[in-house]
Amino acid sequence: MQTCKRDKKDGGLGIVGYEINFNRYFYQYQAPRQLADIDADLQAVEAEIAALLSEVTT
Repeated sequence: MQTCKRDKKDGGLGIVGYEINFNRYFYQYQAPRQLADIDADLQAVEAEIAALLSEVTT
């Protein structure tokens, strides 16, 4: 036999509320990008930063 939970404030039956795990229902796995692609992006950003710095320092 189950025992009912009582509300601490008024002694009434039950506790109101429910937890929804959004990850369980809405998460969709996406594989990480290839290291070569990430490295190419980083090199492009480094080149852009170097170009901006050269404009400022000259």
